[in-house]
Amino acid sequence: MIFMADETLETTVEATEVLSAPKALMFGKYDSSEVVVGDGGLAKYIDLVPTNIPHSGGKHANRWFGKSKLSIVERLINDIMRTEKYTGKKMKAYKTVSQAFDIVATKTKQNPIQILVIGLENAAPREEITRLQFGGISVPKAVDISPQRRLDIALRNLSTGVVQSSSKSKKSISECLADEMILASRGDMQSFAVAKKEEIERVAQAAR
Repeated sequence: MIFMADETLETTVEATEVLSAPKALMFGKYDSSEVVVGDGGLAKYIDLVPTNIPHSGGKHANRWFGKSKLSIVERLINDIMRTEKYTGKKMKAYKTVSQAFDIVATKTKQNPIQILVIGLENAAPREEITRLQFGGISVPKAVDISPQRRLDIALRNLSTGVVQSSSKSKKSISECLADEMILASRGDMQSFAVAKKEEIERVAQAAR
């Protein structure tokens, strides 16, 4: 049997052709793989694995450090859900974050995931106080904060400040979240999360 050279080459190309999967983009728009974490302590706990929809269905629940393997955007959505108005309303919180990212991208012309990460780095305290008991006396003592707790505090303060500011102004919560992310990324004291961080560290410095 004789095979033509062109037919053999065509068959080989078809057999070795690899179809590349489309790149996963957050909300179908933003690439998390290009985001850089400047704080080495937080880098291990900020998950930036590319995903289209930040919704894991709680598969990391009840696992040690399981939340560290959760997309940082989904963790923000979950923290907004922890407040009174958004308890259990995942899709409402999801749409809020998606709209806020669009506003941030329009205002800053940058990747909103990068803005969020920089904001969390600026809002993550490095010191806080604990209470030591000496007999019947309680004495405050400054202690270092673990990276996991630093990120938890930053996310909590960011989402709490956003919900509080939205209830006091005519802006929508998406606009308040976008403003908070931008202010935090600049280290501006008008940001609720950055102001709380400075307060925590100031109290800890006094207790050294």
